[in-house]
Amino acid sequence: MCRSHALTDEGGAVKAPARELLPTNVVPRHYHVTLEPNFSNFTFDGTVVIDLDVTEDSKTISLHTLEIDIHSAKLLQEGAVVSSNPAIAYDADNQVSTLTFDNGVAQGTKAQLEVSFTGILNDKMAGFYRSTYKNPDGSTGVMAVTQMEPTDARRAFPCFDEPSLKAEFTVTLIADKHLTCLSNMDVAYEREVHSTQTNAPKKAVTFNKSPLMSTYLVAFVVGELNYIETNEFRVPVRVYAPPSQDIETGRFSLNLAAKTLAFYEKVFGIEFPLPKMDQIAIPDFAQGAMENWGLVTYRVVDLLLDEKVSGAATKERVAEVVQHELAHQWFGNLVTMDWWDGLWLNEGFATWASWYSCNIFYPEWKVWQTYVVDNLQRALALDSLRSSHPIEVPVKRADEINQIFDAISYSKGSCVLRMISTYLGEDTFLEGVRRYLKKHAYGNTRTNDLWTALADASGKKVEEVMDIWTKHVGFPVVTVTEQDDGKTIHLKQNRFLRTGDTKPEEDKVIYPVFLGLRTKDGVDESKVLDKREDVLEIPGGTDFYKLNANHTGLYRTAYSPERLAKLGDAAKQGLLTVEDRAGMIADAGALATSGYQKTSGLLSLLKGFTFETEFVVWNEIIARVGAVQAAWIFEDASLRDALEAYLRDLTAPKAHELGWEFTEADGHVLQQFKAMMFGTAGVSGDEKIREAAREMFEKFMAGDKAAIHPNIRGSVFSMALKYGGVEEYDKIMEFYRTSNNSDERNTALRCLGRARDPVLIQRTLDLLFSGEVKDQDVYMPVSGLRSHPEGIEAMFKFMTENWERLTQKLPPALSMLGTMVSIFTSSFTKQEQLEQVETFFKERSTAGFEMSLAQSLDSIRSKIAWVKRDAEDVKVWLRENGYLN
Repeated sequence: MCRSHALTDEGGAVKAPARELLPTNVVPRHYHVTLEPNFSNFTFDGTVVIDLDVTEDSKTISLHTLEIDIHSAKLLQEGAVVSSNPAIAYDADNQVSTLTFDNGVAQGTKAQLEVSFTGILNDKMAGFYRSTYKNPDGSTGVMAVTQMEPTDARRAFPCFDEPSLKAEFTVTLIADKHLTCLSNMDVAYEREVHSTQTNAPKKAVTFNKSPLMSTYLVAFVVGELNYIETNEFRVPVRVYAPPSQDIETGRFSLNLAAKTLAFYEKVFGIEFPLPKMDQIAIPDFAQGAMENWGLVTYRVVDLLLDEKVSGAATKERVAEVVQHELAHQWFGNLVTMDWWDGLWLNEGFATWASWYSCNIFYPEWKVWQTYVVDNLQRALALDSLRSSHPIEVPVKRADEINQIFDAISYSKGSCVLRMISTYLGEDTFLEGVRRYLKKHAYGNTRTNDLWTALADASGKKVEEVMDIWTKHVGFPVVTVTEQDDGKTIHLKQNRFLRTGDTKPEEDKVIYPVFLGLRTKDGVDESKVLDKREDVLEIPGGTDFYKLNANHTGLYRTAYSPERLAKLGDAAKQGLLTVEDRAGMIADAGALATSGYQKTSGLLSLLKGFTFETEFVVWNEIIARVGAVQAAWIFEDASLRDALEAYLRDLTAPKAHELGWEFTEADGHVLQQFKAMMFGTAGVSGDEKIREAAREMFEKFMAGDKAAIHPNIRGSVFSMALKYGGVEEYDKIMEFYRTSNNSDERNTALRCLGRARDPVLIQRTLDLLFSGEVKDQDVYMPVSGLRSHPEGIEAMFKFMTENWERLTQKLPPALSMLGTMVSIFTSSFTKQEQLEQVETFFKERSTAGFEMSLAQSLDSIRSKIAWVKRDAEDVKVWLRENGYLN
C-alpha cells in the first residue's frame, strides 16, 4: 500500500490490507525445472514439473507467471495423465495464470502439474535475464543469470511465487558444452542431449535436490566463467567471474567467505546446510548482491577487490556486503519471513550481523563507531519524514514490495536489533537468536516469533517493548529540561519530524526509549522512558551526564544550548566516546533542520570541534555542514560562498596536518580520514590542495597511474571537474572508457556531474541513454549534478522531457526508477520547485515508485521550512563570524 495513503488506527499503527495471495486448493512440494537459454534470440525454453498436495477438489490451478508464454500443460497422478490442454486465463494485474482442466483431482491426493513454456532472457536485471561484458579480445560476452527477489521467479518459470510456499527444487540447465552451469546445489550428474532449438548436441546439467526454500531464493547461471576455490571451510567455497574480470581479485571475498561461514555456524549454532557455497560477480546487477542459497550473486564491484586500485572504503564495503549475504543463509534462507511485511527480519538481521561480524574480524576498523554516522543516521533520516513507514510495513502487491527495500527495512531494522541486543546483553540476545533459528529451521516466521525466542532467552517481556518500535512509524525526540536542584532532569518525548510540524494526531505513540544514561560512574542501560514525561535522577548530580550512550537508542536528544556547550567541553576533556561525540553532532544537526534549535547554534557547536581527532566525528561534522549547504543551495551566491568558506576553514587545517601521502603504516581508518579531509577541503576551495590535485591529475592522465592514490582518486577527479572544463571532462570520460576495473569506472562516473558548464551538464545527462553506461549504473553520473543548482535544475528538466524513454528503460515495477526519481527531484529547496514536481506527477501514474516520490516531496518541504525559519539566523551568524560582508 502507498505509504502516504496508509490506513491507520488511532494509535498510528498501520492496518494490514488484504494480501493478494494465490488460492490454496493445491500446495507445491517439489519443482523440477528444466531450462535452455537461447543466446541468439534472447529467449529460453523451459519445462516445470511441480509435485502438488491437493487440499480441495480441483480442476483449476492458479500460479504466477510474468512474460511467460505457456505452450502446453497437463495434470498427472501416479504417472498417468488426468487431463491436458487446459483453458488458460491470464490476470495481468496480479501476474497470475489460471489453468482450468476438464478433469480434476480429489482432495487429499497428490498430483503433478507439468508445464512447457518459453520466456524472455530480458535485459531488465529481473528474473532469468542476460548480462553482457567485453571479452579481452573486444568481443561481447553474454551470460544468463537470475535475480528473483522479491517477485521475479515468475519471470523464469511458472511457480507459486510467495515466500511461505516453500518447496524443494531440482534444477536442470541445458547449455553448450563449453559453458559453466551453476545453481543453488552441487551437480548431481551431466549428460549429453540434443538442443530443442538447434538439434545440436549440448549438455544437460542436473543439480541435486535443494532443501525446502522459497522461490525468491532459486538461482541459476549459464556462461563462460572462471573460478577460484578454497577448502578452508567444511564445504567447498568458490568465487566465479566472467573472463572480462581478473579472477584473482576475488581472493579477498573468497577467504572472507570461508572464515565468515565458520564464524556464523558457531554464533548461530546451526551448520550451513548446503554442500557448497558459490559467489559470483555479475556485470549487470540492479542491487548490491543477492543471497540465493548456496549461489550468492553480486555486482562486480561488491565482490571483486583489487587492492592496488581500490581504497580502504571500497574494501570495507566489500567485506560488509559479503558478510551481509552470508548472514542471510541462516536469517532469510533457512528461516524465512512468511510474507514481505516481515522483510526486515531478513534485511535488518543481515545488516546487524554484517556489522557484528565485521567488528570481530576487523576490530581495527572500529565499525561500531562508523555505524553511528552511517546506519543509524540513514535510518533516522528516512524515518523523520512523514512519508516513512513502519518496519513491519503492510504490502499486498508486487509493485509495492520492491519499494520497501529501503533504509527502514535495512537500517532501522538493524538499529532496533542493536538496541535490543544492548538492552538484553549480546550473549542473551544471541542465545535467543539461536533458539529462534533452531525452532523455525526450513519454515516461515513472523516478527512475534523472534520476540518470543528473545523473551524465552532473557526472561524479559520483549514483545511488549519491541512491538511499538516495529509496528509504528517514526521515532521520538526526547527534550531534556534541567531542574533547579542540580540532581534531576525532566524528560519529555514527542514524535520527531524533519519538517518540524508534528500534528497532535501524529504524536500519540509512546515509545519505550532506552535512555542509556552516561555519568562519571559509567553507563546505566536499565533506564527506560516509557511514558510521555518523567523525571530522572542523575547519580552524582547534573554536573556531567549524557543520554543515549554510544547512540544505540533510536531517538534524538534535545538539550538546552547551555548543556550542549557543557557537552562540548566534556568532549574536549575526553569524557565522551567517539560514538557519543558523533551522535551528539548528528542530533544537533537534525534538531536545527526541524526547528528545535537554531542553525546558528549548530554552526557555533561545529566551530568548537576543531580539537577533534577522530574520523567518524569529522565525517558527521562534514555531513551536517553539507546538509546546511544543500538546503541553502538556491540562496544567494554570496551565502553559498560563505558556507563553503566556513567548511574550508573547518577542514583545511586538519587536512594539512594529516597530509595526503599514504603509506603502508597508515591504518584502515587513518587512510579514510586523510582522504575525506583532503577531498572536503579541496572541493571547498583550499588553494594548496587544489594545486596538489591539479598536479596529480596531470601526471595521472599523462600515464603515471601511481600519481593518484586510490583513496583520493574521486576527490582529485571532482576537483578537476569543478575547477576545470571540457579538457578535464574528456580525459575522465576516456579513463572511464579504457579502464577494465569496475571500481575505477564507477569513480569516474560519480564525479562527472561536478562539471557546471551547461554543455557538460547535458553530456552527463545524455549518458543515460547513450548505451555507454550500464542500466545498473545510470544513477551514478547524475548523482554528482546535485552538487550545484545548475545541475539540479537541468536534471529535473531532463526528466520531464524524457519521461517516456526513462520509464521504458527503467520499468516502474523494478526498483531503479524510484531511485532515479528521488535523485532527479529531492534536491529542490523552493516552494515553486515543489509545485513543479507535484504538477508533473499529478497527471502520471506513480505506481511502483510512489514511496520514493512521497519521500522526495517531504524532503523538499523540510528544506523549504528550514530556510524560511533560519535564513536570517544563518546570514547574521556568517556575517558576525567574518564570512559575509
